[in-house]
Amino acid sequence: MKIQTFDTTLRDGTQGESVSFSAEDKLLIAQKLDELGIDYIEGGWPGSNPKDKAFFERAKHLRLTHSKLTAFGSTRLAKNSVEDDPNVRELIAAETPVVSIFGKTWDFHVRRALGISEEENVKLISDTVRYLRAHGHEVVYDAEHFFDGYRANPSYALKTLEAAQKAGAGVLCMCDTNGGSLPMQIGEIVAVVRSRFDGVLGIHAHNDSELAVANTLVAVEAGATHVQGCMNGYGERCGNANLCSILANLELKLGHTTIGHDKLKNLTSVARFIAEMANLPLRSDQAFVGPSAFAHKGGIHVSAVMKDAATYEHIRPETVGNRQRVLLSDLSGRGNVTYKLKQLGLKEDLPETARREILDRIKRMEHEGYDFEAAEGTFELLVREAMEPNFHPFDVVGYEVSTKLEGEETVTSANVTLRVGETVHSSMTTGNGPVHALDVCLRKCLAPAYPAITDVRLTDYKVRVLGAKGGTESKVRVLVEWSDHQRSWATAGISDNVIDASWRALVDALRLELMRLLETLEPSEPLVSARI
Repeated sequence: MKIQTFDTTLRDGTQGESVSFSAEDKLLIAQKLDELGIDYIEGGWPGSNPKDKAFFERAKHLRLTHSKLTAFGSTRLAKNSVEDDPNVRELIAAETPVVSIFGKTWDFHVRRALGISEEENVKLISDTVRYLRAHGHEVVYDAEHFFDGYRANPSYALKTLEAAQKAGAGVLCMCDTNGGSLPMQIGEIVAVVRSRFDGVLGIHAHNDSELAVANTLVAVEAGATHVQGCMNGYGERCGNANLCSILANLELKLGHTTIGHDKLKNLTSVARFIAEMANLPLRSDQAFVGPSAFAHKGGIHVSAVMKDAATYEHIRPETVGNRQRVLLSDLSGRGNVTYKLKQLGLKEDLPETARREILDRIKRMEHEGYDFEAAEGTFELLVREAMEPNFHPFDVVGYEVSTKLEGEETVTSANVTLRVGETVHSSMTTGNGPVHALDVCLRKCLAPAYPAITDVRLTDYKVRVLGAKGGTESKVRVLVEWSDHQRSWATAGISDNVIDASWRALVDALRLELMRLLETLEPSEPLVSARI
């Protein structure tokens, strides 16, 4: 069955704490959602703030190929005629093909929030829907607090839906606005509404009871054919139903059609893009699209997954654009190491005894505070050092860092001395802080001997103070991420001194890159420059 998809990330999603999009962000996200194949994109409330109004003005020039842009608003105010209501005027001015309006369904809200009679509220609904339809708009009617209202006064809740449908609403969307309903309640109520109303019924669930996705799926099984939600589950309080999970479950588990299997392969990339636009990390454990959704850590799990991924994966990661990952930790077995070796293209180059030694070393280092899940470059260095035990690209003679005040500015200097073969290289420079100064000095020392190392760049730097884990309370873990313009990797350093931990991570990253370079050379081709 075809299920209509309605994304409200740009409206309801922005009501979530820490979620904020500029008008430009919204335009870019709308384009991505259109490419994903979402049917309706709710862009915001043009009558509520200048930013949304500006978005709809600029969105008139959007060239969407599939999605219908939707403006959101409320029914007219009781004191206004529909023609003179400012909110309704802004909805018309937005010039979107679809308008989504919400109205009161719960008699408690009608009396307490609006302070009007139940009949007056019904007239607000019918007047507003009819007026919007007369101006050529498709109308999605959001029955706010529908499930709470139905439990309190079912006849009145149904009466509000009837008013909206008779006035011309194309979708009657039942909202679990407080997010407190349970799946069995949702299923029973939607089934009743389905028996009473023809046409498209929708579901809009909030996640305050951690049931928004489940409630949405139950509503579809009971007869809803229109689902609303936000990408990554953004939204007020505990968020809206996570549209990523809804799409994947409807397509892959229930056999319905939403965006189609081909476009479902873009789900992870779109989820990450929107998280980037929101300047928020994509939740690692987010179902289907999170980095950990198909990550395996326990040795028994990994051993089974290597034989058949279906042993511990409910779907193939590729169907939603994600990938399988195997993590290295103190819980790892030999299967984890074998998997990572194969992933690095090194599987045949390391004997079984060396693999066992690496596994033992990983567990010892994890006990010290290393994190191989994030620092896969450190694991690769362990492997390459085991494969090439006699290769020492350089030795550290010493390093020094100093910081002093010059007027109102802080100036940091670093001095590094390395030995490459029989030659000693020294460099002294200033930098934007001690880590930057050490990074610059280190590469300056190595560049005469290894010119290719100048292409390596530090792209990210993180510090974490380690808690009570194996007596490492006072230690810090530094994670540095690198790129050579072709690939990225991360290395870690552990110490009770943040500068020393940073230095260890820097040195390991460049040792790893030099060992990689050694692998690419012809037997007669020297790694060290003849200039030294």
